[in-house]
Amino acid sequence: MLKYTTVLFDLDGTLTRSEKGITRSALYACEKLGFTGHTEQELKAFIGPPLFWSFKELIGMDEETAQRATEVYRERFSTIGWAENEVYTGIISLLRSLKKNGARIAIATAKPQVFAERIAKKFGMAPYLSAIIGPGFDNKHASKAEIVKKAMDELGGHVVMIGDRKFDIEGGQANGVDTIGVAYGYGTREELEVAGATYVADTVDELADILLGDAPRAKGVFISIEGCDGCGKTTQREALVEHLAVRGWDVSMTREPGGDDVAEKIRGILLDPANEAMCAETEAYLYAASRAQNVRTRIRPAIDAGKAVVCDRFVDSSVAYQGGGRGLGTARIAALNDLAVDGTLPDITVYLRMDPDAALARRLDASKPDRLELAGEGFQERNFAAYEEFYAGEGMGRVVAVNAAQSIEDVTSEMLDKVDERLDALGV
Repeated sequence: MLKYTTVLFDLDGTLTRSEKGITRSALYACEKLGFTGHTEQELKAFIGPPLFWSFKELIGMDEETAQRATEVYRERFSTIGWAENEVYTGIISLLRSLKKNGARIAIATAKPQVFAERIAKKFGMAPYLSAIIGPGFDNKHASKAEIVKKAMDELGGHVVMIGDRKFDIEGGQANGVDTIGVAYGYGTREELEVAGATYVADTVDELADILLGDAPRAKGVFISIEGCDGCGKTTQREALVEHLAVRGWDVSMTREPGGDDVAEKIRGILLDPANEAMCAETEAYLYAASRAQNVRTRIRPAIDAGKAVVCDRFVDSSVAYQGGGRGLGTARIAALNDLAVDGTLPDITVYLRMDPDAALARRLDASKPDRLELAGEGFQERNFAAYEEFYAGEGMGRVVAVNAAQSIEDVTSEMLDKVDERLDALGV
């Protein structure tokens, strides 16, 4: 059972690493109004306090100039700065675990609410939140105490306020609730302790231990990437891993065949062109064996730890390549792999859809072919047909199909938009 049923998070420095957007926008406003000589490092002090206060107290502006600076700051922040953000690793897993255990979760920030809402949506936090509380553009004097009170009035329950600066701790104390200072943000442990934080956490893991105790943690997500040889899986896998990391996931990456040392040895046998005498049935069993090892040593432990697992190919590749390409039958190969996967299946599968001849030509231009890429005429076409038939029969439930014949940038954009939409809908 959770100690706190309502958990209020500050945004900047608590949920997200946001210095680029804030400091660059503050520097933009200062220089535009003639307050030159400041640096981005110096302007990190803007993270946490209300913006109007920062221009007055930190830069030395009078009220009229501070108001104008606030408006100029938002010229840049509203178009560029708000997206110069990165969720701290492990935060998404924490939010999912809190929600799994029935907590009401809210952002309580001095940042204008419209920006906080935009950031929460873009970076994948919105599905886990009960509310986002922040001031309007016209409320330049809003204090953290007022914001916390508004959140408490809306959500009720046994409340804790979490933040990285003394303002967050003072805001919680003014409302008589426990506070947790996070020393991984933009304040210091000393600042948080002097302010009187009930607890101080040095890492996101420590914060999770304080909030969750012995309560069960949410599992992670499993994403596989599929498609014919040459469709661009490696490039798009890297883009997906980077994207998930920016959204606060602890990401574990693996591949098939392969994974740990045992599975990688099997991979070497499977892809070695010298093993051209290998029969189709042996190939199918070796893929399943590698998969069984990968599931038990890499994939399942990472999912249980709340991580996002990205796997370059999984069981669908065997269904397509051995079931379709080798002619062993898609249903037989799916059944053969039941023991290997033992119920561990992707939550999301990215299918990079591309004409097999064009994909293979692109692949062969890039490097020497492996044993499967040297397979006889019609092999890649049968693989593609099996993918198309299997995914159509599955109703595309877990599958997001992406047009891989576009430019690399367009493929990435389409893939990430579709994965984000599916992630937001997954729940816990």
